[in-house]
Amino acid sequence: MLALLQFADGLFPAGNFAHSYGLETYVQQERIRDAVGLEQFIRVFLQDAAGSADAVAVTNALRAAVAGDLELCLKLDADLEAMKTAAESREASRQLGRQTLRVLSAVTDHPFVGQYARQADANLTPCHHAVIFGIAGGALGWEPRPAALAYLYAACSGLVGAALRLLPIGQLRGQKIIRKLTPLIASQAAAAACRSSEEMTSFAPGVEIAAMCHARLEARLFRS
Repeated sequence: MLALLQFADGLFPAGNFAHSYGLETYVQQERIRDAVGLEQFIRVFLQDAAGSADAVAVTNALRAAVAGDLELCLKLDADLEAMKTAAESREASRQLGRQTLRVLSAVTDHPFVGQYARQADANLTPCHHAVIFGIAGGALGWEPRPAALAYLYAACSGLVGAALRLLPIGQLRGQKIIRKLTPLIASQAAAAACRSSEEMTSFAPGVEIAAMCHARLEARLFRS
């Protein structure tokens, strides 16, 4: 549990604080102006992208790491690469994955971690964050559902943290939004723990288009 809290912590040095995954575009376009709009954005992100794709990758990569199934982890990585159609979101996921793998390699000598790190160092796999988070779970003894819960919670709290720098909503309102979204996080994590690698889906075109438009904003606080 302590290792899971460490890797899901907002202070974990993967760089998640630098990304808004299209939220900044919506704010600059004044399509999100308040806490209501923010909650709707995060709900779509969790339900139609992070929950149905990334969290499923987390649980399957976790089981694959326990079983020593390198091919499945590589396939999950390739599938996420194809599903993340927005270049900025795709690059963000890769960056977070490689940073997480760097830390993971420093804190454990698990052989599967070393094996996957060699694949990443040779640029044989994109190294998406969800896959590496799952591999961390396999190496450090997490259960699939708690791993998915932690991953989705971190995604939710990260977007709320970004919103606090973009919108005048305040810390208290941000915490209320997280609390309101916990039933969705729980249901998405439970579903992810039961789905196979073939059941990953992602369909959040509005979020993806916002991420694509982000590169053309005149001023940007975030990288995605």
